[in-house]
Amino acid sequence: MVSKAVAKYVHALHLKKYRLRHGAFLVEGGKSVLELLRSGLQTERVLVTAEFTVKLPAHLPNIPVDVVTEEELTGLGTLATNNTALAIARLPDELPLQPTTPGLLLALDQVRDPGNLGTLIRLADWYGLPGVVLSETCADPWGPKTVAATMGSFTRVPIWQRDLPTWLATLPPHLPIFGADLHGDNVHHLTLKPTGILVMGSESHGLTPEVEARLTQRLHIPGRGQAESLNVAISAAILLDNFHRNK
Repeated sequence: MVSKAVAKYVHALHLKKYRLRHGAFLVEGGKSVLELLRSGLQTERVLVTAEFTVKLPAHLPNIPVDVVTEEELTGLGTLATNNTALAIARLPDELPLQPTTPGLLLALDQVRDPGNLGTLIRLADWYGLPGVVLSETCADPWGPKTVAATMGSFTRVPIWQRDLPTWLATLPPHLPIFGADLHGDNVHHLTLKPTGILVMGSESHGLTPEVEARLTQRLHIPGRGQAESLNVAISAAILLDNFHRNK
């Protein structure tokens, strides 16, 4: 069994205020923990079941490893069941966010569902985007559900949180800012280059007026059925594919 102090620390990291206070976050599930250990992020501690210890890297210098039961591991974390591993990682230092970063940055406005946010970070990883800029009203990118939904992409995709309208206003005038809009240009009729900013809003509320006012081009995904809207992660995947179709 882990000590009471370690258990208290792990439980505290379920909450954002303690993640910020301690500068640390939880990584749950064997695949995500292995991704963490192979990355450049700093790992504080690993908790693992006896069966999963054989999958850990042979050498984990200066990283304490606690072997626990599946029941104890599940009780410490947020997953319904966990029979592999859980780790405590340090929050990464924020990289400089350059207004003229090469490539297409993904910006998210009020995406409050951690599952959607994690999937969007994974999409950014898939398409090799230089990073994701989040409005201050998005879900916490370092919350356990978000981290789990990235399927390991949290180790590779830079994240920035900004007042989105203010940040967009600082960008060079020539830099295109794209956004999804039902009355925008049919994305199938465009030849898009992966340069600039693609802004996505929540499925239920769309973009906030302050962010929408900063768009330089509105993009529409044509549909043929009766659905009122698309999930934000699905919409982003379709748009990103169109940006990279001719590369």
